[in-house]
Amino acid sequence: MDEIKYSVPEILRTITPQINAKLIVEPEYEKVGAVIFDNGKKQYFKNTTFNVNSFASSEIAKDKHYTNFFLGRLGYNVPVEQTFFSSSLNKKLIIKRNIHDGFRYAGALGFPVIIKPNNMSKGKMVAKVHNHDEYYDIAMEIFKTTDVMLVQKYYSGNDFRIVVLDNKAFAAYKREPLMIAGNGALTIRELITEAEQNLKRKGRDVKIDCEDKRFIQELDRIGRSISSVLEKHQKLQVFDAANLSSGGAVYDYTSSLHNDFSALAIEIAKDMRLGFCGVDIITSDITKPLADYIVIETNASPGLSHFASLGIKQLEIVKEIYLNILRLLENEQ
Repeated sequence: MDEIKYSVPEILRTITPQINAKLIVEPEYEKVGAVIFDNGKKQYFKNTTFNVNSFASSEIAKDKHYTNFFLGRLGYNVPVEQTFFSSSLNKKLIIKRNIHDGFRYAGALGFPVIIKPNNMSKGKMVAKVHNHDEYYDIAMEIFKTTDVMLVQKYYSGNDFRIVVLDNKAFAAYKREPLMIAGNGALTIRELITEAEQNLKRKGRDVKIDCEDKRFIQELDRIGRSISSVLEKHQKLQVFDAANLSSGGAVYDYTSSLHNDFSALAIEIAKDMRLGFCGVDIITSDITKPLADYIVIETNASPGLSHFASLGIKQLEIVKEIYLNILRLLENEQ
């Protein structure tokens, strides 16, 4: 499976002939394209975004706080959280909450807490912070990039994504943060570079920033630096977030997904008016009946390349998902 690309255009090239459709892809970056169906209908896509979801539902899904607001009102378990705003945005708002209000809120929740940008993807700047200095270091970085930050209660458990299309759960997988293991010779920086190269050879689209402030803080906490040599067999978690774009591990749970969690994800997608989405859940085990869980967010254009890179079985699942997307679009009224 080495050196295989799992981008949307690559997968569409393999499945459009099955429905007598033509594919046009912008050749320079291969980020956008169009599918021309046998009936003459044209449907466009950008990256992993198709016209399966309504514009408003997709926009709300991009906003983590709005998503949690609606899901909470609809009776689902969502994080205890609050939004806080940059100095420039606070000047325009009637209800103001600044970076210092965020710290006081974090203290009231009890450290550690999760802080994250409200509208960014791929786990960017998501951090578990433990004290005053960590909070302000990361919060100031977030406000350099975006105007709205979330402070959330920290929930322990396993991180799962369930992929729903047209009222069916097609895939489920567990995500774990990137871990590196020492060999007594390579530095932490070298181990991370090696891990990134290995993942790319397997077709994973990853970029691991070993200078990330969250990681540097964690190294400092344990008395290490990026230039430290990790002892043989010693393991080190690189990031708090189990995001696959930053090297996290992925494990297939599709065949063992319990019907309770399948039904939960389908209902969430239906209630949020998302025909195609990834539902991210923290729970102890999605192979057992529904117990305690937290819905972290919904993703209206879930990337599936990391899941596809696991093997032939998973690649076939992804092809089935995209083939069903094309059929929905072809028959759209």
